[in-house]
Amino acid sequence: MSSYMKILSRIVIVYLALILTGCLESSFDLSDESRLPRWFSIPEGVSRSDVKVTLDYYTDGEAVFNFLALQEKTFIREKLSGDTLKNGPLKLKNPPAGYPKHYPMYQVITINGITEIIEHRKMESVFYITDDPAVWKTLGVEQR
Repeated sequence: MSSYMKILSRIVIVYLALILTGCLESSFDLSDESRLPRWFSIPEGVSRSDVKVTLDYYTDGEAVFNFLALQEKTFIREKLSGDTLKNGPLKLKNPPAGYPKHYPMYQVITINGITEIIEHRKMESVFYITDDPAVWKTLGVEQR
């Protein structure tokens, strides 16, 4: 096999691996103002200010949440993933006043049978968890 064919075959293998696993599309930090997603709980003796949650969206539709808490001198880590809706992100037909054009945007994500609605309020690397019953109803999601 020629060196050209070897290089080409390696490129094809890498390309197929990326398609199958997805590439990181964007990353966000949970706002300090927001509550934690119900998939996570704050360990005893840890305050909310000692907890960080990040969200990474991948091109294959996977959403990965990383939980990090500092308990005394020990880091507690947890990683959970779920899928985003294939037709997302979702937008409200009549968005509330005060948001930039095309915002807010939402992603409905279920992990371990628990559904949360992720809210992106503007183009920034921050996300929120929404409990607004009107948003849940408008997006057709049953709020528990």
